[in-house]
Amino acid sequence: METIKNILHNAVGTVTPAAQLVVRWRGEVMLDESVGWLDPETRRRPTQPDTLFDMASVTKLFVVTTFMRLVEAGLVALEQPVCTVLPEFSGPRPIQPYEDPVNWGQYVTVMQVGKPAPHTVNTSEIVFRQLLTHTAGLPAWRPLYKQFDADAARQMALATFFACPPNTFVVYSDIGLILLGLAIESLIQTALNTAVATHVTTPLNLHHTCYLPLSPAPAPPCSSALTSNSSLPTPDSNIAPTEHCTWRNRRIVGEVHDENAYRLGGVAGHAGLFSTAGDIAAFGQLYLDGGPPLLHPSTVAEMTRLHTEGLGTRRGLGFLLWSPDPEASSHPFSQRAFGHTGFTGTSLWMDPERDLVVALLTNEVYNGRQNRGIGELRVNVHQAIIDWHRRET
Repeated sequence: METIKNILHNAVGTVTPAAQLVVRWRGEVMLDESVGWLDPETRRRPTQPDTLFDMASVTKLFVVTTFMRLVEAGLVALEQPVCTVLPEFSGPRPIQPYEDPVNWGQYVTVMQVGKPAPHTVNTSEIVFRQLLTHTAGLPAWRPLYKQFDADAARQMALATFFACPPNTFVVYSDIGLILLGLAIESLIQTALNTAVATHVTTPLNLHHTCYLPLSPAPAPPCSSALTSNSSLPTPDSNIAPTEHCTWRNRRIVGEVHDENAYRLGGVAGHAGLFSTAGDIAAFGQLYLDGGPPLLHPSTVAEMTRLHTEGLGTRRGLGFLLWSPDPEASSHPFSQRAFGHTGFTGTSLWMDPERDLVVALLTNEVYNGRQNRGIGELRVNVHQAIIDWHRRET
């Protein structure tokens, strides 16, 4: 374990200000390490095991789990058209380039090589399974944060155009998971944060996992940039800070880093949860154990099998699957591995072949969105864990 710890400690100040790592093997916690500082300039507040990290897209796994519980309860079906739950998401929509979520001001075109491309998609034919596998053809991202308020942002998501025809590419789409969150709210007439708490975090006793860790107040209305610093948290809040947001004009601490999730009031299907590595690893153990007490084993098997054969990225229902790319964070694990990553620098991976759960949380985006080192750090940590596992077995 010393090699793993050294990699993590050496990353402090060079890759990320703070990190937590929990490794579970055969259901037991083998390593629980917290490193770095919540105030990296002064080094006065060390990271603790109960320090909260912005989970970014790892949030999606909790929302998908909530949805699959509703599927098991018979309230909705995977092959059910989304429009039957969200009537606004219907009718013909154009296919066109979408706004680049990283290089703002640029656009992304999804090309269909060698096939005549249709110009529209019949939204009414999109089913929930396609949202969960990112094969609906929806754009990866839209600038919802530019809308006046949360209601306008929701309407923009519901009215979105498409990036490509359904079932032709895997386009990893925040929009699809935002729609899934709205569908959950519509199905059970409950706010998404309450639904996730009721169906996932409370039954699993994940006491550190929540939306809106500091304040339930939604984002104020705004059409461009925010200039007020009135919502800054207290300096001693036990939450890892993320990026200095030029739009909000402040260092982000305790409010969701993702701009679109912020505009949606801090609660969304694609981002917004805060948690600890301990909680996230316990959540991962649920899937490694086959689903009980929340899901049936057959549901977990369906969620973790390959649904995107021939479409490039290997995906299950909600889950990212093992990748043959040596630079992918999953690559050191076995080919049965499944998990997810988050833009802020978080990740969760399960390896059934080795009976491993690995939750690595960082706030690496603290340093900005360019020249990022989180990809290499994940691979190095995961490879060191596999090397340790080989020695142990």
